Parts: sequence; structure tokens; C-alpha cells
Amino acid sequence: MSHPKNRRKQFKNLLILSMIWLLGAVCDRIWFALDNSIPAWDQADYLTGTLIYWQALQHPQFWDSQWWQNFWMLSSKIPPLTYIVGAVVQNIFGTGPDQAALIMLLFSAVLLGSVYGLGAILFSEVVGLWAAALCQVMPALYRLRLDFLLDYPLAAVVTLSFFCLTLWKVKAKSQKADGEAAPVLAVSGDGGLPNPKGRRQKVESCEFSHSPNILWAAAFGLSLGLALMVKQTALFFLLTPIVWVGFGALRQRCWGKLFQLLGALCLSILVFSPWYRTNWLLILTSGKRATIDSAIAEGDAPLNTLQAWTYYWEQLPEQVSLPLLVVPIVALLIYWGRSLKGIQTQRVGETEKFFITSVPPNASSLQWLAIFLVGAYFLSSLNPNKDARYVLPYLPTISVLLAYGFTRFRSLWAQRIRWGTFGLAVLLMVFNLFPIGGLVGDGMTLALSPNARHYPYMKQELPHRQIIAQIIATEPYLRSTLGVLPSTTKINQHNLNYYGRLANSQVYGRQVGIKKKFVKQDARSLSWFLTKTGKQGSVPKAQALIVKSVEQDGDFQLHKSWIVDSSTLKLYHQKTPPIEVKAISPEQPQTKVALLQVTVPEKTPPGVPVSVTYEWTGAWEELQNGIVLLTWKNLSKDKEEISWIHDHGIGMGNLYAGANKPQGTFQVTERMAMLPPADIAPGNYILEAVYLNRVSGESYSIPVPKVTLQIDSQAAATTAPELDLITQLRNLAANLPQGRKALEQLFAEIARINQYDPIQDYLEQARLSLAYRLQHVPQNRDWAYALALANVLQKRVNGAIAALEKVTQLDSENPYAWAYLAFVQIYNWQPSAAEKSLQPSLAKNPDLKEIQALNGVAALMQGKIIRAWEIFQKLRA
Repeated sequence: MSHPKNRRKQFKNLLILSMIWLLGAVCDRIWFALDNSIPAWDQADYLTGTLIYWQALQHPQFWDSQWWQNFWMLSSKIPPLTYIVGAVVQNIFGTGPDQAALIMLLFSAVLLGSVYGLGAILFSEVVGLWAAALCQVMPALYRLRLDFLLDYPLAAVVTLSFFCLTLWKVKAKSQKADGEAAPVLAVSGDGGLPNPKGRRQKVESCEFSHSPNILWAAAFGLSLGLALMVKQTALFFLLTPIVWVGFGALRQRCWGKLFQLLGALCLSILVFSPWYRTNWLLILTSGKRATIDSAIAEGDAPLNTLQAWTYYWEQLPEQVSLPLLVVPIVALLIYWGRSLKGIQTQRVGETEKFFITSVPPNASSLQWLAIFLVGAYFLSSLNPNKDARYVLPYLPTISVLLAYGFTRFRSLWAQRIRWGTFGLAVLLMVFNLFPIGGLVGDGMTLALSPNARHYPYMKQELPHRQIIAQIIATEPYLRSTLGVLPSTTKINQHNLNYYGRLANSQVYGRQVGIKKKFVKQDARSLSWFLTKTGKQGSVPKAQALIVKSVEQDGDFQLHKSWIVDSSTLKLYHQKTPPIEVKAISPEQPQTKVALLQVTVPEKTPPGVPVSVTYEWTGAWEELQNGIVLLTWKNLSKDKEEISWIHDHGIGMGNLYAGANKPQGTFQVTERMAMLPPADIAPGNYILEAVYLNRVSGESYSIPVPKVTLQIDSQAAATTAPELDLITQLRNLAANLPQGRKALEQLFAEIARINQYDPIQDYLEQARLSLAYRLQHVPQNRDWAYALALANVLQKRVNGAIAALEKVTQLDSENPYAWAYLAFVQIYNWQPSAAEKSLQPSLAKNPDLKEIQALNGVAALMQGKIIRAWEIFQKLRA
């Protein structure tokens, strides 16, 4: 048991640490209480992530493996720990940006506790407390504590992980020298520890007391896994100390220590592997875009220039502030200089000594901090995409170093300098966060803490909530997608999407009009658009074309406008929307959905889109869950022969009423287009309809009103809207047998289509309808390809494999059919099965590079290094 005096001291330190956290928390919440700002691009995107996970956690199914698979896929590129924590917090305190920001208080507590612990075990409790206090007043840290970004949570969890690694590495008890604990970390592993009198203590570096060390090794493994679940770049900061410790243990043959480190790494894999295993392909493919492409787009210095390697060094004064950077460093330099010269100022009479001295001056602890900082700086600089906030995780460790410099002072004047410097830092923080400094405050911050101002926005809130409310009031029974054409800090697709999510996820914001070749399709595929006068923000040249189309072509009408600063926001709605829903009777309708009317032109040529209007009626739940299987057949031919299909969810799957459950009878009018095949025979065609419930699987025939469409190659084409998304998907899938030359265009089109249906419900409609079709017509190759594509885009691995196995049966002579199957098996970590799937293609088409590349990857994943090397060398030849 610890001595009562030590317990009192520990309690006092924890009380001080709690006060440091509490004062920062009070400052933060005052700032949020004053702030009426709208989250910018990244902030809104991350806030949306918390709502997605909040919604998923409303009905958890922890014992269902498929639920977990879907859970990890909710965030396919960014590790979701911050989202999950934000979801839990909002489940307690309610949804909203200020409520979500409460997680920063939690991460602040983690960061301050970790920094205090790091300073205490490396130097002393006093250093730890000062390091925690400095973290609260560093501009980079307090600014990002107020922004909902991943950088502050990452800094907290990385610092926690480094603290656990450091504590696990400790092998000697703390000793005190002149009231200050001696450093307890031997970095080299074979050296001793300095004692108060300057002599070396012999430490047996390989002697481990297993129980406590195993616990701290487990804590390190757990924290490392959590850090990698916040952001992949956690590895930039932790890799160097991990490798250093590992090589040190290996060099000294400390097998117990090495096994504990490996065990900790295995534990971390258990923590982060479920998400990474599920999304590994997207992580790899998006890596280039997030680093190299972003660096080029933002004009970052190339790695072969000096500027690329000095960028973060130049940012340090602004991140820390000049007083907190200069005063501790000057103190350290003087202290080290006097220590090297052996100068000590002893107490003479009433005169106190000016500096704490020890010989050597905590070299091992400082070396350990240097290992972390140098490695973090180098690896962060190696990333081509640079931003000052990306290195936030090494600032808490810098605060430990600065606190160590702070505490070298012991005289009365030294204490005044220390407290004066800290007080100045607090004053700079207040002036940077609140507009109360006047000219004096502005001058101080400009000189001593530049570019750190972060005032709350205290004007009236921007009209994002009003825009969303207008859309919902106009279409209360539909899920809507808003095309957001400007992209400024205040008005962009991300923050409008976030406020749409807050409104029961009934409105989604998407940026369209990015590519000139898709402008016409974008304008015809959405019912709502938001435009803005004045500066448009970060938009491509094609944006002006779609703004002109929306405002001038006559298909849209101005619904409402708002004045924001010196510009005008304009909300446009399509004059004749493709989907209309209205309540026609409060009485409970018949149990089955009815088709009231079908409107088509009298005749049309083959191979061109044809306008068609369907009117459905029924109970809300039946309509919302309904997928209609519509088959057009030649009146003069075999009744079993299908000419073309027009399957889709009723209302294109967009029937939605938020948290409400409407009662009574509803009518849904769909104004759509369908596509008769180009090679279809002329004649008269009639419609057959089947209802399929996507929830229960129930199906039944729907009586069809009399309707006939004549296909005549001499007929003039009629005006038609855009094809529905499921028809577009099936048309794209029909090109899959062509292989690689079809894939680039396919994925460009899929990216466009996905903007129109943000939740990609069209894929679910396609999957269910095609699966039903193939049960009754199992030999249709095009449907099999389309079903496989729908499963792949939904990341339903088992369904994709089953569909592609069907494809290989129907298209066995096509090498790409086998290649698609092998690719999905590789994605699912089934390299042996993939290798077997490739054998028919290799036998018939051994020179296809795509097949060879997949075969090489499959061999590599099975550990067949030589075989993989031979294949890749052949590909390079």
C-alpha cells in the first residue's frame, strides 16, 4: 500500500488536473453557447458520420455477423471510432453540432491525463501538471478542440498510446532528487538510470515483473488499436517508438519483452482488424487521392524540395505561440549549458538556488521524447499532403518537453517568469477565442500568437434549417436529394446534407454539375437545386453551366430565396417533379397495391427512351416496401417471352415520412422513362405487373389497366425524362463481358448515379428484383451480370460470389467472368479459391494481363512469394 502522504499528494495532483480540465471545458462551452456558425466541409462530413452511426445504433443486433458487416461498412474510408463515440454521446444528450462536440471534453480528459502521466513517469508530477496546463493554452490544440475534426481525438488517443508504451517500458522505480522524481526510463535498455547524486544505477534490462508489464502491454495494444480506429495516420506518430523498442529488445535478446510487445500488437490487430478487413480495398484505392492527388490540387511543395521538409517546423511558433515556445527553450538551453559546465548555484543564506541541477540532466527521458518527435516529424513530412493540423498528435509530447523547461526555474523571479508566461498564454487564448481584447488584444495576438483567432459566429444562424424545412413541407412523403451548386465554407453540400440528416434523414445534399459531360443528366435527375449569387467557392468550370440550366431553361421554378451576407440563396424546384405522393383518404385501404393508370405514347421507335407514367394506390406501408416487377410483352408472340422489363421500387424507393407513420390511402404518381431494346421486333406490346414486398418477400400479381405501346421503327421519338437508376444500372452491367475497357466508363457512371440516390437504395431494388427474376428465368445472362454488379456495389460479398458463380455458368467462355469472380474472392481474403477460379481463363487466355495480375495477387496472399514474383516480372516484360 502507498504511504498516506503519497496518497494525499496523488489526490492533490488529480484535483489540480481535474481543475485544469474543468476550466478548459467551461471556456469551450461558453464559446459554443455564443456560436451560431454552420460547420464547414470536413466538420459537417464528420458530424454526418456520427448521425449515421447514431441511427445504426438505435436498433443494434450485436449477435448478428451481417449486422456487424454492415456496421463497419457505414464508413468505408475513415475509421469510425470518433463517429461511434459521437453517436453514443448524442444518444444521451440529443443530436446536433453542439451536442456532438461534447465528445471533445472526453478526448480532452484522455489527452490531459495521458500528458500528465507521460510527464510524471519521465520527469516528475510537477512537469506532468504543467504539460497538461500548456495543452489547454496551445493555440493549435484549443482551436481544434472547438472544431469537429478527427485531429484532436487522434492527438488524444495517440498520446494515450505513447503513454502506455512508455509506462510499459519503465523498469525502475521513481526516485526523487531535490523534491523532484528522477527519470525512470532507460531508452537504450542497457544503461543505468541517473540517481540524485549523479551516479549510475545498474538496471537489468531483461528482468521483467510479468504481471504489471503484461497489463501495461495490453493497455498499449488496446490504445494502439483505438488510435488506428480514429485515423490511419496514427501510425506516423507511433511507428518509430514501437520499432525502436522492438529492435532494442531483439538486440539485447530480451525475449520476454519482445513477446509482450508482439502480444500487444496482436491485441491491437484484434481491435482494428474488423473495420480494416471489411474496407481494405477502398482504403488502398483512396490513399493516392487523399495524399498525392490532394497535395497536387492544394499546391503543396514536392518532397524533393526543402520546403516540404521544413513546413511543419515553420508552423510550430503559430501552433504553440511565441511565449510558450521561447521561454521554456531559453530556460532549457541555459540549464543545459550550466549543467555541462558543472555550474551549480547553492543556497547561500537566504538566497535560493536558481536552477535545479542533476548530472546528467534526464538524458534518457529526453532521448525517448526525441525518438517520438523526430520519427513523427519525419513520417508526417513524408506525406505529400500537408496541413498544420495533421501533426497535432505530436504537440502534447512537445508540451512535456516545454513543461520540463518551465520547471527548471526555482527562484522567486523564475516563478514569476513562469507564471507570467503562462498568464500571458491564457490571455492570448481568451483574446483569440472571444472578441473582447480591442486594439490591445488584437496587437498582442498578432505579435505573439498569430493566425490563431477563432471567434464564435454571433450573428443570426444561416438558413440551412429553413431550406431543409421548405423541402420537407413541400414533399412531406418523399426522401429528397438537393443539388447544392455553390461550395463555400458556409454554403456547401456537406453542411446542407448534415442538416438534412438532422431532419430525420429526409433530405440529402449533393454536389452535382462537376463534369461538363454530365451536366445535362445532372439537371434532369434531381428535383431540387440550390444556387447562390456572388462567389461560388471551390467549384469547377462546369458549375456555371448547370446554374444556367437550372435558372434559365424553364424546367425549374424559384421556390424561395434568402439573403445571406451580400449574396442571395435561391431554392429551385422542378415544375413537374418525377414523383408525387398525396393522401387521398384517411380510411384504411385494401390490403393490396393497385395500379390505377399507365400512360405511354401511342407509338415509339425501338432503342430510345420512352416516357411512361404510373399511378399506384394503396396503404402507406405496402407502397413504401413495394417493388413492382413490370414486364412488357409482344401481344402477338408467346406469352412467356419477355421483351423488356421496367422493375423499380414504388416512388423509386423514395417514399419516406421521417419519424411519422402515415395512415390511410395514398396515391403515388411516377413520371419515368423506360428503354425498349434496339433490336426488338415491331409490334404491339402490353404490360404485366407483379408486386414484391422487399421486407416480407410476399409477391402477387397486380391487375393492369388496358394499355398498349406500339414499337415502330418509323415512328418519331417522343420527349422523355432520364431513365430510372435501375434501368441505367442494368444497361451498364450489360457491358461487363467486355472486361477492362468497359469498367472505367462503368464506374464513372456509377459515381454519377450514386449522387442522385445518396443511400443507394436503387441497388437494393435492383438486387431484389433481379434475384426474383432469375428464380423464374435462370438462363438470362444479362440479369445475372446486373445482379452481380448490384451485390458488388453493395459490398455483399457472399451474394456477389453466388451471382458471379452463376455468371460463370452462363458465360463460361468469357475470361472476364472468371476474373470478376476471382477478384471478389480476393477481396474476401479467399486467395486459394480465387486461384482456382482463374484456371479456366489462364488455360484459354494466358496472355491477358488482368488475369495474370489477379493470379499474382492470389499467389502473394497465399505466401507464394517466388511464384508471385515470377508473375509480376512477366507482366513488366
